[in-house]
Amino acid sequence: MYLPFEELPRESRVWIYTGSRSFTPSEESAVSELLKSFCEQWAAHGQPLSTSYKIERGQFIIMALNEDFQNPSGCSIDSSVGILRQIQASTGIDFLNRSVIPFVINNKVELIPLSNLKTGFASGELKSDTLTVHTLASTKGEWETNKTIPAEKSWMAKYLPKTALTQ
Repeated sequence: MYLPFEELPRESRVWIYTGSRSFTPSEESAVSELLKSFCEQWAAHGQPLSTSYKIERGQFIIMALNEDFQNPSGCSIDSSVGILRQIQASTGIDFLNRSVIPFVINNKVELIPLSNLKTGFASGELKSDTLTVHTLASTKGEWETNKTIPAEKSWMAKYLPKTALTQ
């Protein structure tokens, strides 16, 4: 059962997926229709789920589910990954590559390979206050409050030189 994203409670669970590039306007429109259709029929063991989606910055898909309405099953969560694979097949955009990290640099999303984080922070290319998209937000409220966070407030803090942490 699809609801507009704004109508889901703040406690709704979210999954945030980063695209390997931004959508073109026509891709975003087609993907939006595909996601809405998926949300309208998304179910767990035949029971409808209260769901929504949002496309942010033309590159991030946020899938949301109100667990107070109906709990998802493992199979229903897997089906959401299936729609991402369908989107990849039609656009060539990979949403399942977790080896790149989205940073916001000069107000643009830049994907930095995980393998380059330590050297990026050591060289100063990335700093403790460089914003990263908070792809690990677990609820709609957490996402809406903290779409971007400084690297030092994320799991990446362990890659920062000790002298780079702000007081």
